[in-house]
Amino acid sequence: MIIKNERAKQAILVALADKEIMKILDCALFQLKSVTDIIRECDIPHTTAYRKIKWLLAENLLVVDKIEITPDGKKFSLFRSVFKSISVHYDMGSTVVEAEESFDIVDKVTEKFFSLE
Repeated sequence: MIIKNERAKQAILVALADKEIMKILDCALFQLKSVTDIIRECDIPHTTAYRKIKWLLAENLLVVDKIEITPDGKKFSLFRSVFKSISVHYDMGSTVVEAEESFDIVDKVTEKFFSLE
């Protein structure tokens, strides 16, 4: 899909330029990850990870896929990257950003709706 929204284009370009954000997106691409998992696997400081995850959520580049509750009553979110591939083309003053979603949103909503969990 071609990204037409200018804010979304800018967010994607900023994300591609930041090594830590790319690590976070890569980490949460194929499996759901908690903040703790992301911090441990990406070797990113806690404050940096929380700040960048908050930004990714605000820019819709990362989504909360599931919220789990531990046996002791604490809840935590599991995140997933929205895009699995991104291509950027610059042609005579125009930037074209194409992205492929990492999962089908309609399938995900349908799965949750018909789930017995």
